Amino acid sequence: MLARFRDTARAYLGLTKTRIIEQLLVVTVPAMILAERAIPSVWLILATLVGGAMAAASAHALNCVVDADIDAKMKRTARRPTARGEVPRRNALIFGLVLGALSAAWLWATTNLLSALLSVAAIAFYVLVYTLVLKRRTSQNIVWGGAAGCMPVVIGWSAVTGTVGWPALVMFGVIFFWTPPHFWALAMKYKDDYAAAEVPMLPVVATPRQVSVRIVAYSWVMAAWTFLLLPVTSWIYAAFALVGGVYFVVTAHRLHAGVKAGREVAPMRLFHLSNLYLCGLFLALAVDAAIGLPTVF
Repeated sequence: MLARFRDTARAYLGLTKTRIIEQLLVVTVPAMILAERAIPSVWLILATLVGGAMAAASAHALNCVVDADIDAKMKRTARRPTARGEVPRRNALIFGLVLGALSAAWLWATTNLLSALLSVAAIAFYVLVYTLVLKRRTSQNIVWGGAAGCMPVVIGWSAVTGTVGWPALVMFGVIFFWTPPHFWALAMKYKDDYAAAEVPMLPVVATPRQVSVRIVAYSWVMAAWTFLLLPVTSWIYAAFALVGGVYFVVTAHRLHAGVKAGREVAPMRLFHLSNLYLCGLFLALAVDAAIGLPTVF
């Protein structure tokens, strides 16, 4: 009985894609610290993280429901609970909807109505716009669909201020422009998976050179966009934004150079770097805001 309960709990936990949630929460706390210009109350941070985690878990569970057929065809996702039939799609749907309702109610009760509404909007956009419409129809799916993954910084900012200030929108933009190079590098590695599932990710419908050109372009825009936060940050953030941005762009150019030369490339190097870069950038932002040194401008 205990083993069965453990297996069931593990299956439902698998619906939530916990590794992605961890990354989303990493950017939430720095956004809150920047909004407060100090470290907010521990209770507010925990309340926002719990609500944000439930919202992300809801979106991922509902995504698993819709994409069960696709996931079953891809080696990378074939072990997901709905793809393997460990969790019936009906049960996963109820689980996802309940989590979404709980996340909104929790954020409304512990933070404010705006944060709750933003969480609902993020779930709806990810499921209804990205998963149901964009993912199977256009190679630009991750560009626009990735907007849902940018919402944690806006929710974190609104939890502290009750508003959506321009720095929150800049942070949104950083993640928005970061997402295509991050995901296209992964999709280059798993191109055959997406092709088998008939999902038109860019590496499936475009040549490797066209993909790498776009990765370079978005990397430049992302690196430049990070400097829009200089009016509210000091040299600590500025230094990391410069060094980290240059390294990211150089790595993207190396990937493109390898593709152009017809060499075998390692796109996952950029993928793993992108994770470290985003975490480092927002950690630098958090440290910068917590210390409170004079701003660059």
